[in-house]
Amino acid sequence: MAVPDLAVHRPGPLPGCVYLVGAGPGDPELFTLRGARLVAGADVIVYDNLVAPAILDLAPLEAERIYVGKKAADHSLPQDEINLLLLKLAKQNKRVVRLKGGDPFIFGRGGEEMELLVEAGVHVEVIPGVTAAAGVSAYAGIPLTHREHAQSVVFATGFLKEGKIDLDWPMLARPHQTVVIYMGISRLADICAQLVAHGLPPDTPAGVIERGTTHAQRVVVGDLATLAQRVLDEGVRPPSLTVIGTVVGLYPRLAWFQPEDQPKASPLPHAGCAVVHGKGTE
Repeated sequence: MAVPDLAVHRPGPLPGCVYLVGAGPGDPELFTLRGARLVAGADVIVYDNLVAPAILDLAPLEAERIYVGKKAADHSLPQDEINLLLLKLAKQNKRVVRLKGGDPFIFGRGGEEMELLVEAGVHVEVIPGVTAAAGVSAYAGIPLTHREHAQSVVFATGFLKEGKIDLDWPMLARPHQTVVIYMGISRLADICAQLVAHGLPPDTPAGVIERGTTHAQRVVVGDLATLAQRVLDEGVRPPSLTVIGTVVGLYPRLAWFQPEDQPKASPLPHAGCAVVHGKGTE
């Protein structure tokens, strides 16, 4: 993936600075031009688990690559230590690019990292990325808003600090909105049960997209009453994103992305009662 030449050039990475760069949801072609230019000029890349290899390949051969990825119950480096690592590298006058899956400021802990760096007097620049909710739902053919279905969209995390899941359930269970749950696959049964307990009908369409925007993308749809069991039966694993709301009923009619190694999705007889594997992640 080459970095395009632009008529107007912004400066590349500067020594002693840290750049919090969103790598997008998986497909490397969704990476921003600004992000690509910074990676191409970095001295050191500090990167997460979900960063596409093609994006890392943009870095100079001599650039140091430090993996600090997090998976469920498996953190290669605690967040506090990542913060201190970024500070140490900046103090060594390195050009530091911190690559994060999705967007740094949407469940990416970019704010926590930036707070420490700014307090220490380090210059920080934030480069937004396509967040998983936008990228993954688009590749699955599930619009997050739609005039006939949802007039608002809410992003929530299924994994809070210290492993708790204590969300604003009455707010999430409001009608005429789409709810997107990040990092909630291991708690999906509880999430669905809480939404029903707080007012959403059990037949509210819901779906999970595994490894969205990549050629390993898989989509499993059902409703709040059935989705958790369907996901368990299908062996869906992280990284996965959960979308809840009547917009899910538009899949697979709008599912345009079909990876070559899976059969094309067949039409659903009913939005709340079928499992479909799309051709075509988070």
